[in-house]
Amino acid sequence: MVPFKYYVVLSLIIFSIGLLGVLLRKNLIIVLVSFEIIMNGLMIFLASVSYYTKDVQGYILVFFLLALAAVEAGVGLTLVVLVYRKLKRIYTDEVNYYRG
Repeated sequence: MVPFKYYVVLSLIIFSIGLLGVLLRKNLIIVLVSFEIIMNGLMIFLASVSYYTKDVQGYILVFFLLALAAVEAGVGLTLVVLVYRKLKRIYTDEVNYYRG
């Protein structure tokens, strides 16, 4: 059996990679993918805590995070397509400039 601390380290590494992607990148598609990576790190952590404590609540939270990730991907990519049609670019700086 894999020790609990390995799961915590793995989820922390994945979460950090996603956080760096959100903070440092300017392409909206990369930012959305990085946000998905953040949520995957959180899901790994919640599932591992739930497994080691023998509690179902973590799995229920993982289920809701999966649903949230699917909705975020659909809505986020739709907004990116709309921004691309209007501006012909998808950088975060230009989207902030056109905020109304």
